[in-house]
Amino acid sequence: METHRPARVFRPGYDPGVKRSPARLVIALSVAAALAVFILYTSIAGAGTPQIEPSTLGQHVGEDVLLVGTVVGHVQGSAQSVDGMRFVLKDDHGTSTRTTSVLYSGSVPDLFKTGRQVVVEGRLRDGTFVAKPGSLVTKCPSKYTPAKSNT
Repeated sequence: METHRPARVFRPGYDPGVKRSPARLVIALSVAAALAVFILYTSIAGAGTPQIEPSTLGQHVGEDVLLVGTVVGHVQGSAQSVDGMRFVLKDDHGTSTRTTSVLYSGSVPDLFKTGRQVVVEGRLRDGTFVAKPGSLVTKCPSKYTPAKSNT
C-alpha cells in the first residue's frame, strides 16, 4: 500500500534549493545592537550634570551643574559686556525663599525676563553662580501649557 504525499506549495519566487544568506540577519542585529548601545550611553551621559535649584546649590560647590529657577528682581548689566549680566534666581517649586545671584555672559534668549523660568549651566564660586557663556535657556511660558481643570 502506497501512501500519497500532498504536494508542497511554494510561494512565487521561492526556490527551496537556494540557501538564504545570513547577511540580512547580521545587519539587522548589528543595527539593533548599535541603537541599544547609543540609548544606554545617552541615558548614562545625560545624568552627568545634575539639575538643581538654588536651595540645594550649596551642596554642589565647585561642581558643574544645571541651575533651574525663576528670575526675580531687576536684571543688571549686559550679557555682551566685559562685566556680564547679573540676575537672581529663586526655586521654581516649594516654599524655600533661598535665592542665588547669577553672573552670565553670552547670548540672551528673546523670552528672558523677570518672572521667567530659566536653566543655566555653570558652577558656584564665592557665593555667585558663574554661568558658562551661552548656556542660558528659558523654559516655555505657562501660557503654552494646558490650563488646570477645576473639577
